[in-house]
Amino acid sequence: MKLDESLKNEIDKIFERIVKIRHEIHQNPELSGKERETRLLVRSILEAEGIPFKTFEKHYGVVADIVKDPAFPTVAIRSDMDALPLPENSPKEYASKKKGIMHACGHDAHTAIALGSALALNTLKSHLPGNIRIIFQPSEEVIEGGSDQMIADGALEGVSAIFGLHAYPYLKTGQIGYKYGVMMASSDKFSFDIYGKTAHGARPHEGVDAVLTTAMIINSLNHIVSRRIDPIHPAVISIGKIEGGKASNIICDFVTLSGTVRTVNESVRKKIPEMMENTIKGICETMGAKYHFDYLFGPPELVNNDEMVDIVKKAAEKVVGKEGLVDLVDPVMGGEDFARYLQKVPGAFFRLGICNESKGTCVPQHNTRFDVDDDSLSIGMKVVSLSSVMALDRLRARK
Repeated sequence: MKLDESLKNEIDKIFERIVKIRHEIHQNPELSGKERETRLLVRSILEAEGIPFKTFEKHYGVVADIVKDPAFPTVAIRSDMDALPLPENSPKEYASKKKGIMHACGHDAHTAIALGSALALNTLKSHLPGNIRIIFQPSEEVIEGGSDQMIADGALEGVSAIFGLHAYPYLKTGQIGYKYGVMMASSDKFSFDIYGKTAHGARPHEGVDAVLTTAMIINSLNHIVSRRIDPIHPAVISIGKIEGGKASNIICDFVTLSGTVRTVNESVRKKIPEMMENTIKGICETMGAKYHFDYLFGPPELVNNDEMVDIVKKAAEKVVGKEGLVDLVDPVMGGEDFARYLQKVPGAFFRLGICNESKGTCVPQHNTRFDVDDDSLSIGMKVVSLSSVMALDRLRARK
């Protein structure tokens, strides 16, 4: 029997177990940087299967290695483990047990898929054309990103290629979405404070209105994308949080804001902070206000390697057939810190369809009713595992 058929059979054997693992993780979500119990679960499963792994003192990441021969190439599979600060609105028996926290982005499924892939690949270790590394990453949902921590701690040392996936409610279960080149936007964060001067609401000329100043700034910032950036290069500047003011009859002296910037062009990305600060500075000077501006560069654009996308397509065709392949064509403005791995080694990120109307799994991510179709877990395990094996074959052939 060919290795790919053996691998698919092994995944079928453990499917029900992986579903239970996914449900357990879903019931016990943990926020970014606090994935302690999730790590313990991952460790216990790896230990029981005799798969060597490493953990770290400064974060809750785990790196597991299935080593056929140290002289052979290594391909990595990456998953993420953190949840979101949202209350789950679900009648399902495996709904979150933690108030105000839920797996609203599918990282429970990603972790379960990575574990299942590890179990199946380890069973067939003697038949593998190389080594497999499974990366269980913390803190994907925060802009600082756990990928930087994992890379700094050697997660990519000796790795020649990497694959990752994301649950995607805009594709049906049984579909795999692929994208050549730029797939997702960079994801940056900004904040700024506006300092004015209080006065009675009836005597505004005696104060410096931080609210009015802020309103003018918000309006002007939205013109950066529409009038100062080439429209063939998509960009987004969104303000998601604003706080200020103490009473309806007091001129506000302090407002604080924060938001996000998304681009799919690095040169545009680098220009935006200066454009923003110049806008803020000019309006503050006009209004007599002062400001403090912070800009934090997050993950860059996610750029897939063409050769690795070819491999994903071939692997997916073996699982879902040509009819299940979906060319995503255009990038999306969402961010993903898998991009940092792709800056270091060639790889591919793909979309795993999870939409099943009868199961209520077509709800967008970051929604209180988000859920994953369990049937997609088998497809995810098979595609990412086969992709890894096929990449190892190609790497071995070059030596």
